[in-house]
Amino acid sequence: MFAAIGIFALIGYLLGSVNFAVLVAKKHGVDILKEGSGNPGATNVKRVLGKGPGNLVFALDVLKGFVGAGLPTLVGYVIATQSITLVIQGDVFIHGVAGLVGTLLGHCFSCFLKFKGGKGVASTIGGLVVLLPVPILIGATLWGLVFLASRYVSLASIALGVSLPVSCFFLKYGQPQFWFAGVLAAFNVWTHRSNIGRLLTGTESRFVKKA
Repeated sequence: MFAAIGIFALIGYLLGSVNFAVLVAKKHGVDILKEGSGNPGATNVKRVLGKGPGNLVFALDVLKGFVGAGLPTLVGYVIATQSITLVIQGDVFIHGVAGLVGTLLGHCFSCFLKFKGGKGVASTIGGLVVLLPVPILIGATLWGLVFLASRYVSLASIALGVSLPVSCFFLKYGQPQFWFAGVLAAFNVWTHRSNIGRLLTGTESRFVKKA
């Protein structure tokens, strides 16, 4: 079981370390690490290059999280259909968590970017579609409402993260799901610590509707 957890975490880390913001921006002749906020994520790409590239990066980051968390389920299915006796031991949820955690660590601390990276919100969404579909649906709805009201992507992302353990509690999910959501919420707040500082001082960038 522990060997499988390590393998899925490592695969997730390598997958997460592939930074699509850097790759997409490079295709447009831009070093995203030196433009805008300098953050290699979908929001900064959208701010610097526009909706098309920004939405593409967001979609690819969501897919990255989805694959990282969903790989254990896929492997288990392939093994079962091939009637191989080497069955993944333990709860598939735990292996999915390992894959997603590895993906988020790779995204935020990429080995290809000198252990720098994005904030992991889009990849978290993709992974939770597999692991916690109802809480992430609630969180995504809350994200939209907060963003429309404030125009702050960072504030909406923080609200999404914090909502996850709250949703798990009221929906009466099991302890593993609740504590996993709690850790994700704490990680989300930690990666947005600079944004929180700017929100408190009124210097955070916001998306303003163009006339």
